[in-house]
Amino acid sequence: MAERSAERIGFDGSPLDRAGEKRRDEGWLARERASDAARFLPLWRLDPLVKAGEQRSLAWARWTLFEDLHPSPEAVLLGLADGAAHFAVDISTLEKPVEELGLDGVASFEDLRFVASALPAGEAAMAAQARTSLDWHARHGHCAACGGPTRSVFGGTQRNCIECAAEHYPRTDPVVIALVARGDRCLLGRGHGWPEGMYSALAGYVEPGESLEETVRREVGEESGVIVGAVHYQASQPWPFPSSLMIGFLAEAESEAISLDDDELADARWFSRAEVRRALAGEGKGLVVPPPFAIAHHLIRAWADADANG
Repeated sequence: MAERSAERIGFDGSPLDRAGEKRRDEGWLARERASDAARFLPLWRLDPLVKAGEQRSLAWARWTLFEDLHPSPEAVLLGLADGAAHFAVDISTLEKPVEELGLDGVASFEDLRFVASALPAGEAAMAAQARTSLDWHARHGHCAACGGPTRSVFGGTQRNCIECAAEHYPRTDPVVIALVARGDRCLLGRGHGWPEGMYSALAGYVEPGESLEETVRREVGEESGVIVGAVHYQASQPWPFPSSLMIGFLAEAESEAISLDDDELADARWFSRAEVRRALAGEGKGLVVPPPFAIAHHLIRAWADADANG
């Protein structure tokens, strides 16, 4: 499993081989599910099972934990690691899962948003994959083409309609997030209801027919009124709430005047490089930036660490 790293972008670094060629073999899947080496991650209402104790880690189980459940839950293949197949299992039909599975004092189901930063990086990535996959299956039990029932195939990477044979695939929603700068200042915004003093890079969903660069310019313009010119790709982050891919950019502003969209943002301001550096060091007054788990932190740091004239 991957090491913990405070500076790693969250949900990155999964150790799993997704076994794209093997998962089409139903015989292989059946053997792997029945293997003593197979590991299953239970999720209850999309919260993963996490071991109790000071050192947090995912609580992988063997199939014997679920064999008495009715109806029997379906296992979705996540991939292979250390010679073993790893699966996700949705047990949301249980009312009191910790009690019913006999896990009191051993493990608990926890919101991935809050526990992810305490998990080893690779485990957070696997939990994110599990959460997104099970959420998609729960939402796509019926065909969008004819309304008929669908069934899971290829280990859970596809659902096929039983009535019209339409094929359905898991979706990923692209979201741009951009640190906009002009000279020695950067533009940060804060959402409604955010913690006091927290500001972040601006973000928004890609619309049909848009390039990523066009989305950055449109979103920044809509939310803040600032005109953006050049856009430079930096990094990406899976975001399983429920199924987004955050695509990070550094962008160059061509204007400074802010015209705030009150529906989108509670505030937007220009901050100096010195102010941002102090905030990153935990010494900022009136400015708090997102934690290292978020891609926004890495975009802000990339700009703040550059030379003022870079």
